[in-house]
Amino acid sequence: MTTATNTFLDHLQAQRTQYRYKLPSRPDAGRFIDQLMRLLFPVTQDCKSVSQHVEETYQALHEQLIKLLCPLEKNVTASPEAITAQFFDRLPAIYDDLLLDAHSIADNDPASIGVEEVVAVYPGFYAIAVYRIAHELLKQDVPLLPRMLTEYAHGQTGIDIHPGAQIGQSFFIDHGTGVVIGETTVIGNNVKIYQGVTLGATYVAKNMAQKKRHPTIQNNVVIYANATILGGHTVVGHDSVIGGNVWLTSSVEPHSLVFHQHQTEVRLKSLETVEPINFVI
Repeated sequence: MTTATNTFLDHLQAQRTQYRYKLPSRPDAGRFIDQLMRLLFPVTQDCKSVSQHVEETYQALHEQLIKLLCPLEKNVTASPEAITAQFFDRLPAIYDDLLLDAHSIADNDPASIGVEEVVAVYPGFYAIAVYRIAHELLKQDVPLLPRMLTEYAHGQTGIDIHPGAQIGQSFFIDHGTGVVIGETTVIGNNVKIYQGVTLGATYVAKNMAQKKRHPTIQNNVVIYANATILGGHTVVGHDSVIGGNVWLTSSVEPHSLVFHQHQTEVRLKSLETVEPINFVI
């Protein structure tokens, strides 16, 4: 090896000692979440072995989570075994919340043919499920792994939900592509949002890390496609409807209807003496 190569390798070796965390395996994190989903919702063909060996799969998932937590052992207040035990104690409650989410989607989407389809193929449900699992780990002060799980779901679905967000029951994301839900967002019960919705901050600054930067969405709110709602002090009152393409940075009262006015003009081509649109290639 050349001197330059040796110098570079020495630099990498020195850098390794400076990392605050040793990370769990990203592929293992993805495998864990998908196998857990197959255990909870065995509705597809690849769940057959899981459904036949429930206890065996359950124990294997315990061991997988402990393995994922081991690299973080120095950065958590409890042992990987204790965190895992507490997580699985909470799993029945997580499962009940996910059933409410699935039924909300099935009941409100006219294109849905039932809960089985929702849990098997709907990206919105998958992203919500991974969020709820990751959020439980975050509540136990587990660093990094919750974000790894939600970013895995982000890559699979195009839906970005930070595990720190607080989301109530019967949450419905339809279509979902491009949805962003920030870390300090608070969402109530029976909320419905559509593709391209952003629940974000008005600006990005590191000194805002411990402050509420994202909006609060109260119960029974509907937010239509491509709406952007920003700011930690922004509250959308209960039973409101936010129309498509709305840009909102201030609070609205309960039962509000917020919409973006625009004008779409339609003309007959036969009445145009000059082509109204020029295409340049």
